[in-house]
Amino acid sequence: MLRSFSTVTMFIVILAMPLAAWSQDAGNDADANLEAQAAKTVESAKDTANAAAKAIDESAQAQEISAGILNPIYQLAEAISFPAFHWIGFAIMVAGVVSFALQLTIGKLVVLARAGFSPSEILSDALGLVVSLVGLVLTTQAAAENSNFTGSASAVLTSTACGVLVGFVFYIWGQRQELQAVEGRRRNGEAARPAAKSD
Repeated sequence: MLRSFSTVTMFIVILAMPLAAWSQDAGNDADANLEAQAAKTVESAKDTANAAAKAIDESAQAQEISAGILNPIYQLAEAISFPAFHWIGFAIMVAGVVSFALQLTIGKLVVLARAGFSPSEILSDALGLVVSLVGLVLTTQAAAENSNFTGSASAVLTSTACGVLVGFVFYIWGQRQELQAVEGRRRNGEAARPAAKSD
């Protein structure tokens, strides 16, 4: 009887091996089909986006709207195009980078130490930092193409120093505002607890 049991067991194992191999091949085929379908979907989305962009570029109405958006910006750029423009723009962007970078690091650590946390403040500061960084890059690029600002070490250094100083002042101001908001939320919470208990 033991011999027949081992024979049956061996027979089951022999049958199971091709089944396992078949299931593995089927799984590999499914993964390959899924990847091919995903690649086809991405390619189709790119084609659709390119076709839509081409249609918009060829549309006279879209060109008028685009000109309506850009013309005031061009006019403003011409109106404020004075020799110190790039110096001031660079200093403002440096101030933004310093202020928001400090707010996202030291500022948020101070707020966390006071048991306060605001995701909206973090997102707001992160957006401000990204905008300031992009603005700093674009300002530097525009200054290099349209002025001699980047060729003057004294102009770059004084603008940077001024921006760092202003950014630090704005960081102190923003930090104070944020801590006041934390204290206000804490007081409101403490005032709400006795009212809830009395009810």
